[in-house]
Amino acid sequence: MPPVVAVIGAGECDESVRGLAHEVGRRLAERGCIVVTGGLGGVMEAASRGAKEAGGLVIGIVPGASRGDANRWVDVAVATGMGDARNAIIANTADAFIAVSGSLGTLSEIAFARKRGKPVASLESFELVSGVMPANDPAHAVEIVLAAIEVA
Repeated sequence: MPPVVAVIGAGECDESVRGLAHEVGRRLAERGCIVVTGGLGGVMEAASRGAKEAGGLVIGIVPGASRGDANRWVDVAVATGMGDARNAIIANTADAFIAVSGSLGTLSEIAFARKRGKPVASLESFELVSGVMPANDPAHAVEIVLAAIEVA
């Protein structure tokens, strides 16, 4: 089974952050990863688009009760109807995480991931949680999480 890597971040972001997330998604897909996001806009949409344009599979775990809430780059939408509690589902689904910028929802996803012992790279995001690995750029973020889950 290919590795599943979550790209997490805010639902609204500027073009600079959008570019980082797009490149992260693209690089993950090029390495054969399945990309999982929260399925909505901002970082999630940019990472989904990057992965999809590179031929990858994108899963969106959306907070609402409708799969139609997912952005257009998502291949498989999971409608949780759980609001922010869906962050726990993302934490259980992904093997590793790359946080791109973000806000409090991103911080909760980082905490859930670290509580489960999963690797998290921070790209212009939170590094205050123990074990979060700072990344210099998208390529570095992808490399460090894949090395942490031992993907060649």
